[in-house]
Amino acid sequence: MLHTLQNDRLKLEVSPQFGAGITGFSTLRDSGEWLPLMRHTLLEHLQSGKTGNFSSYILMPYSNRIRNAHFRFAGQDYPLKPNNREGTARHGDVFSKPWTTIMQDARAASYRIDSRDFSDFNFPFPFVGTVTYRLEKMTLLIQLELQNVGSSPMPAGMGIHPYFNRFIPSSQEATLEFGAGGYYQVPADLMPTGGPIPVPPELDFSSARAAGGQKLDTVYAGWNGVAHLRWESLGLALEIAADPIFSHFVAYTHYDGTLALEPVTHATDGFNLMEQGVENTGVKVLEPGESMDGTIRMRVQSLT
Repeated sequence: MLHTLQNDRLKLEVSPQFGAGITGFSTLRDSGEWLPLMRHTLLEHLQSGKTGNFSSYILMPYSNRIRNAHFRFAGQDYPLKPNNREGTARHGDVFSKPWTTIMQDARAASYRIDSRDFSDFNFPFPFVGTVTYRLEKMTLLIQLELQNVGSSPMPAGMGIHPYFNRFIPSSQEATLEFGAGGYYQVPADLMPTGGPIPVPPELDFSSARAAGGQKLDTVYAGWNGVAHLRWESLGLALEIAADPIFSHFVAYTHYDGTLALEPVTHATDGFNLMEQGVENTGVKVLEPGESMDGTIRMRVQSLT
């Protein structure tokens, strides 16, 4: 079952059953045509729950990869179950689980997940996650909250993994623009071994340019909290703005031709990097009962 949120200009579809993930996000043009800003979720993926092929999914209680599906925290080892062919643990475990609807109306909905409800949950610390989607005029707001409901401190992180269309029907390729203080240089396994370094010219998007001409799978640090996608030929733009807790930003060119732009709170393998003494990983340590939260705003804009 899908939940559809809609106002005069925006439409959002969400699947509570599969990670409270987004299955479509579109804007209405003056011509009466709905334009898909995120990639379309195919019916076969909806039916099978292949959330990795959704329009967007939630990353919690960490984002990106954990090396060898194993991390150290406060001097102790915590093995996880690998959930991909690389042998890493990736993107947390909430994207594959059903969420409970706690509120829904025509323009907003909230969902909740409690890791204690699942005997097979792939994380050693209990937590509760909440997401609220809300449409306000030309803006989609996504609010995330993560609470430690255990009796000991836990490492934590969160974010979203949306896939945007580089090409919308009748458009030329979108340009991408954002600022960042550094990036994590990685070997072939995409796992950083140290802190961020200055961004090289080929990975610099401080001036708008097309992203599709190169392969990106890059984690940026010190993100300035704003990114712009512009479909100039359509006179259409999308501004992604996030609270400061989302200090990191991932840009990834998918083989299906879409562009993943991910506001996240921490670096790839951030738990292990923090344990090794790397500074400013973005990982939060939540005390028992403590929460972290933040909001991401996606505002549709006209360039004409």
